[in-house]
Amino acid sequence: MIRTRSPFRRTAVLAAASAAALVLAACGGHGDTGDSSAAHDGHPSDTASPAASAAASPGQHNAADVAFAEGMVPHHRQAVEMADLAPGRARSAEVKKLAADIKKAQDPEIEKLSGWLTSWGEDVPAAGAMDHSLHGGASGGMMTMQEMDQLEKASGKAFDTAFLEMMIKHHDGAVAMARTEKAEGASPDAKAMADAIVTSQSAEIAQMNELLLGTS
Repeated sequence: MIRTRSPFRRTAVLAAASAAALVLAACGGHGDTGDSSAAHDGHPSDTASPAASAAASPGQHNAADVAFAEGMVPHHRQAVEMADLAPGRARSAEVKKLAADIKKAQDPEIEKLSGWLTSWGEDVPAAGAMDHSLHGGASGGMMTMQEMDQLEKASGKAFDTAFLEMMIKHHDGAVAMARTEKAEGASPDAKAMADAIVTSQSAEIAQMNELLLGTS
């Protein structure tokens, strides 16, 4: 009896083991298929995509942003150069204060614009290397070398008048550049600065026109 039942038991054990192995294999295969289907469904790429987009977002820019920054850096530098003349040459306290306000606003903007150009892999216009006469059209409202010489030699009421007339022209050019950036740019930061320039410099143009009436 033992001899006849022993092979049967061995066969049953082997059959049970084989069935268990098949079940485990099926489960393992289903898990692998699940992982594979998840990859094919695009879930891993969906998860990575927002992170990649977030990383790329701060550097979003286009050719209009680059042109805006490259043009505004020397434009602002010249405005600061003009404003630096006011403390020793202007007669009007209002003109001196306006010049100080212009310098205070535009110095930090030069730093931001330069930082953006660097982060975008672009060259920052060299300080002191600009030819003022080349910027009358392209950069809008830039003073020529002759105009800068005239301003540097003026003093008192003559300086006040020349400064206001030139800075109105200068601001007009900056506002036009900023409006182009608002319409064509892609960088949120650059467009925000352009919006601020339009608002602040338009207000200063109105103020300078009033001051100019007082100097006449």
